[in-house]
Amino acid sequence: MIGRLRGVIVERSLDGSVVLEVGGVGYEVFVPLGALGRLPQGEVSLHVHTHVREDAFTLYGFPTSDDRAAFRTLLGVSSIGPKVALAVLSHLDARALAQAIARQDKTLLTRIPGVGKKLVERMLLELQDKLAFVAAGSSSGTTLAAPAPVPSGPLQQAAAVLVSMGFRPQEADRAVAAIAKDAEGKTVEQLLREALAAVG
Repeated sequence: MIGRLRGVIVERSLDGSVVLEVGGVGYEVFVPLGALGRLPQGEVSLHVHTHVREDAFTLYGFPTSDDRAAFRTLLGVSSIGPKVALAVLSHLDARALAQAIARQDKTLLTRIPGVGKKLVERMLLELQDKLAFVAAGSSSGTTLAAPAPVPSGPLQQAAAVLVSMGFRPQEADRAVAAIAKDAEGKTVEQLLREALAAVG
């Protein structure tokens, strides 16, 4: 099983996957969207969970070992698979998730796409005392950002999506500015792909 990869990100996709080139081999790795924009340029190191099924061999990468451990803990909750676990960690890193569970914060957890009230109840019940490896008392965890105002045009929408993926506003603005001259007539998805290529 692959537990860690160190290499250079050569591709970034809208679904959160990246291609990490390690020694001339490109590994497709799914990364929480909230962490994607915070990965540095150049060489990065990802803590990897290898998920094996009969029909798939999928790699999930995380910037910290705590995030990977939280992902594995989430997989132990009934009705939570890799897609939902990744969605949770796209909005809350391991520390923030531990804080939310400790506070029994239903409001914060139900704001995560794909996580309904019943699943939140199950998480609060089954994750009690299971995130003790995280120093939940710290206030430095990442939490859900306040909803961004609805932008007025495709370029502004692309920038807003980049921010929601974890890029800093200044980085998103620079990426959008780099593709602005050829933006006319393109969809938001096309602009996002070009913006991701510009920052990657």
